[in-house]
Amino acid sequence: MQAERRMWLGEIKWAARSLELHYGIDDLAFTTAIWYGPEVDFYKLEARYGTDYLNWLLFHILAFEANKVLSLGPETLDPGPHARWITPAFIQLWHTIGHKVWAQWRYQHNRPDYSGPRFLNQMGSSLPAVELDTGEVEILAFCGGGKDSLVAMKLLERAGLPYATLAYAHSIYGLAAHQHALIDRLLDTCEPAKRHKQWVSDTFLDAPVAELYPDYQIEHLLAAETPASIFGVLPLVLSGGYRHIALAHERSADTGNLIWDVTGEDVNHQWGKSLEAENLINGYIQQELISGFTYFSLLKPLYDVVIFSLLEQDLASVPFTHSCNLAKPWCKRCPKCAYVWLNYMAYLPVDAVQNIFYENLLDLPENQLAYRQMLGLEEHTPFECIGQIPEARLAFELIKRKGLTGRALDIYNAEVPPQDWNKIIDRYTRVTAEDAPLPRSVAKPVQPLMEQASTLARQKLKQAVET
Repeated sequence: MQAERRMWLGEIKWAARSLELHYGIDDLAFTTAIWYGPEVDFYKLEARYGTDYLNWLLFHILAFEANKVLSLGPETLDPGPHARWITPAFIQLWHTIGHKVWAQWRYQHNRPDYSGPRFLNQMGSSLPAVELDTGEVEILAFCGGGKDSLVAMKLLERAGLPYATLAYAHSIYGLAAHQHALIDRLLDTCEPAKRHKQWVSDTFLDAPVAELYPDYQIEHLLAAETPASIFGVLPLVLSGGYRHIALAHERSADTGNLIWDVTGEDVNHQWGKSLEAENLINGYIQQELISGFTYFSLLKPLYDVVIFSLLEQDLASVPFTHSCNLAKPWCKRCPKCAYVWLNYMAYLPVDAVQNIFYENLLDLPENQLAYRQMLGLEEHTPFECIGQIPEARLAFELIKRKGLTGRALDIYNAEVPPQDWNKIIDRYTRVTAEDAPLPRSVAKPVQPLMEQASTLARQKLKQAVET
């Protein structure tokens, strides 16, 4: 009889500004190292909040960093030295995130009945949430270097809201120095009050597990990047006194890639960026870890149609954006690059975009499947962080009317039926503030800017599709 696959949580080592997290499955061991800037000092955090609380906090960082091991299908989870922190509230949160994020993994591996590992050695104690000592700047904005980060930062600036930034480099995306240099170039065009950096080195996502251990029968590895990054930034939140973390996840992240006919569930590559995930994690952190704190997505009331339209206000900054997850700044041959290029071409001056990419991405063979998926001509949309099918179809229509040509545009012309553009524009230029509430202190100055951008985008787009 084959032994159950056992995921385990191991040692947490820490120094003043770094963590080393150990975890694995069976006899396979992995580590994640997280390095923080000089603003974080774990010795000071221990002195301020106590050793028990620090261990309680670091356990969460380990647990949500390690949940990528779900990609190997563990049947049990041994918390090892952290058994005292396995509470019912934690189990519910961890399993929910695992089930929702790994819906894609279950779909890709045809494992509809996999429900994640069962916990061993539950002891079930926790500590009261600590009060946050508010700092001079209340908002910490994540900056990954993409167009969403740029739009969010510019909205904060135009609303008169001071903000600090966090830029983090992850080993799966290449050399950390290169990643930070790219983000710094974008930040140089913005006005953050402070800049923070984080470095993440991960031995799991880079490991050849699928190739060297075929018994696991896996083809795809996943990570719950957003939930892990939220817990991973909490030491900086405590050190800097940030009441709010502002992310830049758009409304389309709430819609999945397909409805799985076997289970009836919405398989959403971006679930970790969804409003559902945001509310779930917020509630847990406020109840269990830090009171007086919240994180939110500044762009959650907006669809990509308005976000790309807003970029026209900051054309000088656009060349410094990057969104590729394979070869930064742009590989030009992945669904993310194909989508961003398409919409840059649709909403920005063509010459400006050509000076960034120097290629017509519509013609590249590597992009044809992704474009078909974006247009709704395949089983599901690409498993990437991109917008919805009507948004992609609108972008194709806009570049067609600009006179662009290309292989993917030929497919659009031949296979996509006529659309009700006014209906699509009305829907995707709507500001959904009532469904995605922002903190009141943020919403009051920001929402009027969003409404103005929405009205302008709606007018321009309707004029464009009528000519």
